Amino acid sequence: MGNAEWYSITNIAGIDSPALVLYEERIKENIRLAKELSGNIALLRPHVKTNKIAEVCRLMLEAGITKFKCATIAEAEMLAQVQAPDVMLAYQPIGPKAQRFISLIKTYPATHFSCLIDNRDVATDLSALAAAHQLTIDVYIDLNVGMNRTGILPGDEAFALYQQALALRAINPIGLHAYDGQIKEVDPVLRQQESDEAFAKVQALAGKIQLRLGVTPILVVGGSPTFPTHVHRAGVECSPGTFVFWDRSYVLQMPELPFQYAALVVTRVISIIDKQTICTDLGHKSVAAESPFPRVYFLNAPEATPVGQSEEHMVLKVPDAANYKIGDVLYGAPIHICPTVALYERALIIKDHKSVDEWKVVARDRKITI
Repeated sequence: MGNAEWYSITNIAGIDSPALVLYEERIKENIRLAKELSGNIALLRPHVKTNKIAEVCRLMLEAGITKFKCATIAEAEMLAQVQAPDVMLAYQPIGPKAQRFISLIKTYPATHFSCLIDNRDVATDLSALAAAHQLTIDVYIDLNVGMNRTGILPGDEAFALYQQALALRAINPIGLHAYDGQIKEVDPVLRQQESDEAFAKVQALAGKIQLRLGVTPILVVGGSPTFPTHVHRAGVECSPGTFVFWDRSYVLQMPELPFQYAALVVTRVISIIDKQTICTDLGHKSVAAESPFPRVYFLNAPEATPVGQSEEHMVLKVPDAANYKIGDVLYGAPIHICPTVALYERALIIKDHKSVDEWKVVARDRKITI
């Protein structure tokens, strides 16, 4: 077991586990680093799907960031409630979600909202819905640059969609969106090469739109891993998300990036099973379980390896269980922080090694008011 470090909490005895803990000064430093790396704060559009917390978004606003990206209506409403000026819903709204998006726009007129589209039917439906409410909605064409999740391939069909959207009454295509989450190359040189190859298709499409249609599309690209690969591209908005908290997977995959852990999970040893096996209270409901083991790395017990997990339990293999006792506190860095945050109703705020406040994870809910 390690000695007290930056993550240690002096009033930990009063904190029930498992718990999500946030280190405010580290969050602020990660925001500062993102601003510094961007080179131009006007080109920084952070994704809030990682934090889902109004107070964290306020910290970004206080740092001068005015553009944001989100994935859900709840995240968009959270941003509007903290008076974010510019919010992109990085999702294609269909069915009830389109209706909710219209309600969002009408309820929060001080925030400028935009969204994604990747096909003509949605563009037509969204335009008709907006027209019925006397609105015009700015949209971005969502491009598939290798993630193979959503989006249209950046070629002739994407150009045609942009052209078709321009002709519709109540939507206004203003740009292109490309998420390159498939790029996970550890070597930064190779990562840059893969990023350049994917971005070249976006750039070619943007050039064609400018030449043939006489408009210059805004380009919104990337996530945290490829953030540094895009910052040198003139006029391109970057949208990292995980940077604000960071996690174990990015520490391993992107070791050259300067961001630091700012969110951890706290757990306790609840049982000693045998000489090399212990159990903690960090179950599926407490740390994201979609990744293979280990799922979490314990800063003060790096030798402890998760080998089993159920709803309320995590079993760890250790070299010598005699080094542990019931009630020992472990501080864990999740492999994937984004879905881990969404498992918690609130986060405890740590300053000077002490829990001093709690912030509601308000956008973990699918609905706030809309």
